[in-house]
Amino acid sequence: MLNKTSKILQKKLEFLPLTSAAHIVRGNALRLDWNEIAPDGVDYIIGNPPFIGHQWRSKEQIADMVAAFADLEKHGKLDYVCAWYNKAADFMQGTTTRAAFVSTNSICQGESVGILWRHLFGKGIHIDFAYRTFRWISDSDDPAAVHCVIIGFSTAPNDRQKIIFDGDQKIIAKNINGYLLDAPDVFIQNRGKPLTPNLPKMKLGNKPVDGGHLLMTLDKMNDFIRREPRAEKFIRRYVGANEFINGKMRYCLWLVHATEDDLKLPLIASRFDAIRKTRLKSPTAEFRAAAATPHLFTQIRQPSSKYIIVPTVSSERRRYIPIGFLPPNVIVSDAAYTIADADLFLFGVLTSSVHMSWMRVVAGRLKSDYRYSPSVYNNFVWCAHSPAIEHTAQAILDVRSRYPDRSLASLYDEATMPDELRAAHLENDRAVLSAYGFSESMSEAEIVSALMEMYRRLS
Repeated sequence: MLNKTSKILQKKLEFLPLTSAAHIVRGNALRLDWNEIAPDGVDYIIGNPPFIGHQWRSKEQIADMVAAFADLEKHGKLDYVCAWYNKAADFMQGTTTRAAFVSTNSICQGESVGILWRHLFGKGIHIDFAYRTFRWISDSDDPAAVHCVIIGFSTAPNDRQKIIFDGDQKIIAKNINGYLLDAPDVFIQNRGKPLTPNLPKMKLGNKPVDGGHLLMTLDKMNDFIRREPRAEKFIRRYVGANEFINGKMRYCLWLVHATEDDLKLPLIASRFDAIRKTRLKSPTAEFRAAAATPHLFTQIRQPSSKYIIVPTVSSERRRYIPIGFLPPNVIVSDAAYTIADADLFLFGVLTSSVHMSWMRVVAGRLKSDYRYSPSVYNNFVWCAHSPAIEHTAQAILDVRSRYPDRSLASLYDEATMPDELRAAHLENDRAVLSAYGFSESMSEAEIVSALMEMYRRLS
């Protein structure tokens, strides 16, 4: 590369010190013994390890993870890059060595934090500095925007200021936790019920496992009713994250209360063999057993009253996840969560900037999109009930109702969001911030840091 650069500039260059200080080792960093490579130790380990999520790893890379995490059994869902952190943590024990890696931001989100950083902190690791999430866009012909963090860490005492870089901000921190916040070392764990008492439970929607034979598009639904009008009473609107956000119309056969005679209707009965075959091929015993009742969804969790729907996945480009209310006759799929017996106060807090700030840190990601889970809801610390939030929550729903022909995807796109909807959300944000005693000038990181301190005290 030095020779090529010299030809481009048409003059000889000698600025690379590799002729006198070269010590290059080529090999698999996760399989090599770093102490053999640098027996006298090093001052700093720097690197940009490969970004590979657990679902895309090769067999060799899975074996690499097993080797690198010999002291951590539950590493299976961690990003491949995490193995370098564990190797570095072992290498720097009892030394003054420090390290810094460019990494995918997934290692500081969702369940990865509780697995990786609890383990590393247990080895005496502390984070010296961090760059919070930023987009790294390559100059290649097929550029892929990757969401990255940079984390500097060590076991050696460090009397320098701990610094968090967040966009243009430079924050002097007392402590940098696994979520890269100036907050206590807390780890958000999976929790079966809400941390705050007396909240309604969040549940996943209904799972069909039917090979598509209980589901219909609008055209197929109309054709089905034309050919089998007696079955119309069993057709329900079917909504998951995609349908709810993008306004797509899908339908399903909901045969929970069907009689034996109803199940003999030809166009209904003709679907059962295909459903049985689909379920019998499943590796899951529960779904194979459900082949005995092909007219029913394999998992039924439909609310019996009006409920809040929360999409499982939503674009990271949105400031707010589109959340809303649906009646019980709309069947929710397993691509969304439900909260039954929920009121306007609950809706107002869930759709607020406070909860969205918490979600952006605690939720996992599907590529770069938000991946909501009950862990986000169950670990969230709620403010005291406020009538003001009920008022601002209703105002959001009122504004939405004025745009019946627009999807939530359009209404919540930052480029096309109506001014009155944005204003309604800002008023709701102010009401929720006030209920928590938070200042309107607080950044997202400051809001989450405050919530984590509340979480630490409660849990």
